Amino acid sequence: MFHQWAALRAECLRRARRYVVDEADAQDVVQEALMRAWRHRARCRTPSSPLPWLLAITRNEALRRRPDARGLPLEEVAEPADPLAAEDIARAGVRIDVARALGRLSGPERRLVELRYVLDMTHADVARHLGIPESTVRVRLHRARRRLRVLLAN
Repeated sequence: MFHQWAALRAECLRRARRYVVDEADAQDVVQEALMRAWRHRARCRTPSSPLPWLLAITRNEALRRRPDARGLPLEEVAEPADPLAAEDIARAGVRIDVARALGRLSGPERRLVELRYVLDMTHADVARHLGIPESTVRVRLHRARRRLRVLLAN
């Protein structure tokens, strides 16, 4: 289990950089994620292919470290001085709409979307993970995306 730690670590670092700006923070995120993974390695459902599981832990650790608006005065949250923070607030409504739409998908549809877009697995990886043909994955993802478009339009 957990063979090729260097390659796994490199992929986790790549993922962490999506969420944190500072390289040192990204390194810390990966270090903590790998320590968590090692401590809870028995929970990995796919020990022969642990990358998706490790990437999810890395993402969660990075999100755990992101600064948030809790505890700030309402004025600072409503009108941040940082234009990038203002963009984040503007996108929050879109994220909420997407989360609601995802919540209205069936469990299998949500799982497909999660594997493909959250865990960044290829169609072939998703197919292997679920034990179904790759063409089936493509068709089901197409249908799930079409359903999401309808849900988001309403």
